[in-house]
Amino acid sequence: MNRIHAVAAIAAATLAFAPTAGFAQTVRGYYAATPVAAPAKSSLVTRSTVWKCGEGVCLAAKANARDTIMCELVVREIGQVSAFRANGTDFDAEALAKCNAKAR
Repeated sequence: MNRIHAVAAIAAATLAFAPTAGFAQTVRGYYAATPVAAPAKSSLVTRSTVWKCGEGVCLAAKANARDTIMCELVVREIGQVSAFRANGTDFDAEALAKCNAKAR
């Protein structure tokens, strides 16, 4: 085995035994939507924002839209949410109800 193959084998073995990081740790999100029912897809796009869903939450990077609009856009795709967070701040019950009114 040459040196490149040896290094590749060691790296693969190390990764195989490394603990896996949780979904929320690997996907960073400015927005976090917690769907009531699991979405059918693990990723979706609202306008030009890519959402990644896993472990009971959908995450997306900051978009060029108001936070309330982003909530309304995602619930149109995934259905009602039990929580929505933007920049670390959870929507209150009133804002969440208004957002969920836009769900299909």
